[in-house]
Amino acid sequence: MADVRRKVEEDRGLLKKIQLIIPGYRGYRIREDLRDSDKIMRIELAKRLALQRDQLEDSRVDLLAAMPMAKEVTTLGGVINQYKKVEGLVKYSESGYSGFVTDVRFDIDELNRIYDYDYSVLENVQFIDEAIGVLKGALDEEDEVKIKQSIKDVKKRLTGLEDKWKKRITIIQGTEL
Repeated sequence: MADVRRKVEEDRGLLKKIQLIIPGYRGYRIREDLRDSDKIMRIELAKRLALQRDQLEDSRVDLLAAMPMAKEVTTLGGVINQYKKVEGLVKYSESGYSGFVTDVRFDIDELNRIYDYDYSVLENVQFIDEAIGVLKGALDEEDEVKIKQSIKDVKKRLTGLEDKWKKRITIIQGTEL
């Protein structure tokens, strides 16, 4: 995924370009654009997580057909529920800046770091893609041992992403120790 910040800058309309030259308003405009970029990034991450969840739901149907009484059907259902939770965390997280008048201000460098942090989560999403691919292969082979291990791998990687996102939330809230 390309850096959204550049696209937001390129798509500034006339009014936003005028705002950039007004003394005292330039910083506000730049921070708002960074916040918008971060929001676009979070929405894209949530979409990718939703696609992965859809793949897992399809895999659960395949698993149910192949091994209806297997414990892994329930385990995979738990992973799917965890996906729903993580999707919500990502999609509805704070942006790091909340307008003209605020108690906590984020400067441009901090907003860029938040965006970069969110961008780094894409790597976690790609790792999960790989684990889902392994699960699909195991289901095709009907390899019970491989199925169990690949479900554990998906869960482990999703939990890693969730932990990383929770750390982001503490950074935004200023509660990181």
